[in-house]
Amino acid sequence: MATPTVDEGDDPVAAARRVHRRTGPTFYLATRLFPARVRRETYVLYGFFRLADEVVDDPDRTDPAAQRRELDRIERAALGREPTDDPILAAFADLRERYDLPAREVETFVDAMRMDVERDRYESHDDLAAYLRGSSVAVANVMLAVMGPDDPDAARPHAAALAEAFQLTNFLRDVREDVQDYGRVYLPQDRLAAAGTSDAQIRSLTCTEAVADAISAELERTEKRYAEGVEGIQHLPRDCQFPVLLAAVCYADHHRAIRDRDYDVLSSRPTLSRSRRLALLARTWWHWHRTADPVATFVRASSIPTVETLSTPEPARSRCSIRRFFRA
Repeated sequence: MATPTVDEGDDPVAAARRVHRRTGPTFYLATRLFPARVRRETYVLYGFFRLADEVVDDPDRTDPAAQRRELDRIERAALGREPTDDPILAAFADLRERYDLPAREVETFVDAMRMDVERDRYESHDDLAAYLRGSSVAVANVMLAVMGPDDPDAARPHAAALAEAFQLTNFLRDVREDVQDYGRVYLPQDRLAAAGTSDAQIRSLTCTEAVADAISAELERTEKRYAEGVEGIQHLPRDCQFPVLLAAVCYADHHRAIRDRDYDVLSSRPTLSRSRRLALLARTWWHWHRTADPVATFVRASSIPTVETLSTPEPARSRCSIRRFFRA
């Protein structure tokens, strides 16, 4: 995908919003429901994060040294260490100063993008944790600063868990794309080995019983991160709780799509249609209106197993007829 471009005279928020709408429809739906004080800033944040992400995901940029130089330039401009004529970068630098965002969060995020230049696999979940700290937790910490919860320390570990869940869902949804377009495998190598498969099998884009077992195990692990993350939505400002909850329900719905295809994420990329996202919006709003409780709403509106189900071993399943554990 080509790096998003904007006209020099373009309004940076409008430019960032267009990038968001085009490249992140699931989160864009949730972002539109934030209060105005958060919505504008979220467009700018997303535009910045996407700008850096595209440096390592643009198939036309294949020179690692050039990618590192561009990431260095983006980091310096974002931290106000050099001038920029990029409206999104300038808007982010202004936002960072207004909210006094720690430079380390920007640096940690860009470091994760550098890892995408240098690495194409991770040996274990512990090995992957450093990447997640930059690619997802740093984003959550910045979003928390913009939302302004009364007790950031109470909200922070849950926000980190939810951000990691979103990123892990992206990894599971995008296995085929990551292999085909970027030559990367984010599924930990020890997970693949434990299931009886390998990095080479993933790169062959051929789904086997062992690959399906590895994907199934990763779904269950990720769903525990959702549970931990959703428990902390109560610590967010009231006007931010529903949009974050909706994002969780929509992202988690990719797990239903993956299970519906018998865990085969190698043949094609599972996606959510616009009608499906709108249906999830209606369903989540209905339960939120009735309970005003993030956990209760997530249990009723999402398509992933409940916490109780996660703690119970899954029965033996046939790849031809898989028993599903979804909420209606």
